[in-house]
Amino acid sequence: MSTTVTPSPGNQLWGIYYTDREYARVMGDPLRTVVEAPTKLAAEEAAARLGFGDPWAHPVTPEVARQAQWPLQRRSIHRQSHVHKPSRGVRI
Repeated sequence: MSTTVTPSPGNQLWGIYYTDREYARVMGDPLRTVVEAPTKLAAEEAAARLGFGDPWAHPVTPEVARQAQWPLQRRSIHRQSHVHKPSRGVRI
């Protein structure tokens, strides 16, 4: 993981939050992840591709981004923990 959180030229850091604002308020309005994209729509699409349902993007500062869990870490952990092994079934 890179320790820098400055976006590349033409991009901006976007915090991904829950779209359902009431649910977000109950959960403490957690910052789900941070993505780098040129626009709000592109950030929401990138978050959806990473598996975040109903993402809502909001610009964040590099200081806030340092506190977030980055998508590549989250995705690799997610894939490892949800590996489905096929069932052999019961034969009668």
